[in-house]
Amino acid sequence: MISRFLLLCLLLVSTIAQAQAQGRRSQPLEVDRIVAVVNDEAITAFELRARMATVERQLRSQNVQLPPGDILERQLLERMITDRVQLQFARDTGLRISDIELDAALRRIAEGNKLSLQDFRAALERDGILWSKFREEIRDEIVLSRLRDREVESRIVVSDGEIDNYLANPEQGESLASVEVQTAHIVLRVPEQASPDQLMRIGARAQAALDQLRRGENFAKVAASYSDAPDGLSGGDMGARPLDRLPALYADAVKKLKPGETSDILRSPAGFHIVKLVARQGGGGPTQAVALKQTRARHILIKVNELVSEAEARRKLVGLKERLDNGADFADLARLHSNDLSAAKGGDLGWMYQGDTVPDFEKAMDALKVNQVSEPIQSPFGFHLIQVLERRTEDATAERQRLTARQVLRERKSDEAYQDWVRQMRDRAYVEYRNEER
Repeated sequence: MISRFLLLCLLLVSTIAQAQAQGRRSQPLEVDRIVAVVNDEAITAFELRARMATVERQLRSQNVQLPPGDILERQLLERMITDRVQLQFARDTGLRISDIELDAALRRIAEGNKLSLQDFRAALERDGILWSKFREEIRDEIVLSRLRDREVESRIVVSDGEIDNYLANPEQGESLASVEVQTAHIVLRVPEQASPDQLMRIGARAQAALDQLRRGENFAKVAASYSDAPDGLSGGDMGARPLDRLPALYADAVKKLKPGETSDILRSPAGFHIVKLVARQGGGGPTQAVALKQTRARHILIKVNELVSEAEARRKLVGLKERLDNGADFADLARLHSNDLSAAKGGDLGWMYQGDTVPDFEKAMDALKVNQVSEPIQSPFGFHLIQVLERRTEDATAERQRLTARQVLRERKSDEAYQDWVRQMRDRAYVEYRNEER
């Protein structure tokens, strides 16, 4: 019996012979090769080229000038290695994203583009993007996000002393008065046990990046060329957030900048940083009381267990959502079907502050208009239909001020903790480069 390998060889020889017989000049046949080994997995040239095409398309859509191809390829390979290390850890520790969760995320992406899921898929395929490949990339992104929440948030510690200092510092009053800043950054990560030579080499790269910025080079292009941060390939955009939610290193630098200005090189245990202030809003001075947003909502919960699968829970809520859309009473359905203690109150959860619920639930709730009912959403407790009844703000009590301060300080530390965790994961991984340039 002919082996599979021998059969492939015979087919290849036959194909070449046919081409020569037809008088065509034979062309070099490109064979996929390994460009890097990450622990026990390989990254191939085909994967790298596919990701290159995706990133180039994204940068062009953002009107970002592309870095030279070899530089972009090097940056992208490093990003793929870092992602692969994290995905391997997620897999080994049992973190999975079900097809139901993935489909729900894809529907949200499609809705964000004002398309049905079918039209969204067709649009991607018209652009030459394989739907199966896109699905898995989104699955990986969700895994990485969940992994960050699980591994990083649990490592952040905020002491009572830090909260006391935060509330006692007059400058914090200005931050709590909604000074919102839009920033972008470049991070050049330093290994945990970096040698003096490594520090010098990475510091020189940071200086080269800053020199390009000082000469007027586009920040997004320089970020795509140099930054090791996950957002580097999208131009380093950190979005808009309150000033006091920025890492302390960034906040101190941003306070001294005008919109459009870029900081000098900043140094942290994680590496070298450059931050740009894109825009600033607000800044009315210290306030005597902090206004906190509250939401009054109700929900219907279907728990997943050995008798009710995820698919069955979702199907049940889809049916209930159709009944609500056709005029059924939410409270009545909650009393009949919800698996939560709130069922006796028609699903009413009362007034909730930000942070009172789990992130998945709160994110879906915050996206709703008053009286709007959500699609089925998943949380660690099961699947929910959520309806927002009212929203309001109220002055915070001393206890709530401390809770808010704790949340602010946790968010401020989050980026630094994440960068440090990623660096540790990357340093502990076995990585072997096999691309030709190395």
